[in-house]
Amino acid sequence: MQKELISVIIPCYNQGSFIKETVSSVLAQTYDAVEIVIVNDGSTDNSEVVIDEIIKENTQIRYLKIENSGVSKARNIGIKNASGKYILPLDA
Repeated sequence: MQKELISVIIPCYNQGSFIKETVSSVLAQTYDAVEIVIVNDGSTDNSEVVIDEIIKENTQIRYLKIENSGVSKARNIGIKNASGKYILPLDA
């Protein structure tokens, strides 16, 4: 039986020092039918550089970058771009 895909939506605004740990916590789970959608909400710190490093190593991560619009809009954009049957919001 095929597992249902879970989409983990991670809005990120200036969370460069936390985003790698956040993604690592998702990847460390035993349930492996997971896609990660990171939505960079116009960060002005090193978030984009860190996210670029993360996505080079992990193919199940989708990266979206938007103009700063707030966490709710970033989360909703992530949800709209998710493929999973289930949605799990996770803040960086």
